Amino acid sequence: MRTLNVQSKPEIQRPIRNAYIVITVLAALFLNGLPWSGIWLMLRPDFVALVLLYWCMHKPWRFGIGLSWAVGILADVADASLFGQHALAYTLLAFGGVVLNHRLKMFDLRQQTFQVFGIITLTYVVYALIHWQVNGFVVWGYFLGVLTSTLLWTPFNLMFHSMQQKRMSERVS
Repeated sequence: MRTLNVQSKPEIQRPIRNAYIVITVLAALFLNGLPWSGIWLMLRPDFVALVLLYWCMHKPWRFGIGLSWAVGILADVADASLFGQHALAYTLLAFGGVVLNHRLKMFDLRQQTFQVFGIITLTYVVYALIHWQVNGFVVWGYFLGVLTSTLLWTPFNLMFHSMQQKRMSERVS
């Protein structure tokens, strides 16, 4: 059985500019703000959570819990949701990404996806608990977003990783 392994060829990582991180976060906020409706709203992945988890996992010294909280506040304003809902959820997500970054990077992408499933589920549980406290009920169909977010982890990871890689020639001396 073949497993996905990003580290298959020799590579050199390019330094990541802060502008690139900001652009990816803004793009994720834009994707979350698209006008989803019906079943598509329940299936909508949390793009911001995926981007935040990626940066907290791969660059924890540059993008951590505090910036995740600030992005959560921006997501609350953009989504017109309860103020602090996304901030709390993204703070817990960032904590998981920062604390488990070495463990997560140790696994290949298939195994990482199972770990990310747990972290994303925790984020959605926070959303559900806040919704339950405010409205008195939980929309269980909303948890379908956990599956779509988890399924997008591998493409997001490969896309971001390939944007910061500079492949060496096949003939390494």
